[in-house]
Amino acid sequence: MKATTKARQRGISFIGLLFVAVVLACVGVVVAQVIPTLIEYQAILKAANKAKEGTTVPEVRAIFDRQQAIDDFKSVSGADLDVRKNGEKVVVAFAYDREIHLFGPAYLTLKYKGESN
Repeated sequence: MKATTKARQRGISFIGLLFVAVVLACVGVVVAQVIPTLIEYQAILKAANKAKEGTTVPEVRAIFDRQQAIDDFKSVSGADLDVRKNGEKVVVAFAYDREIHLFGPAYLTLKYKGESN
């Protein structure tokens, strides 16, 4: 009688490993392109919060444009702001889209919207 026992191997094959690596690399490339847009959004939000210190619409836009020059973002300018009063409080709102080219005709569209606190 043969007493050979074959242990069942477990794990991932080389082809499976390559597939997982390609998927992770693609996700990593997209994330690496999205992170700068999130940092830019934070800078725009910071500028909007600083601009709400103004009392008139031109003053709010001028404060925002000065902050834009300091933080060096291009997606929103002072002319793109929606400035309104909520009671005695000035509210500065903005909205914009960013497109990230993925491959061929495929784009990832990010829609950002925010307002001062």
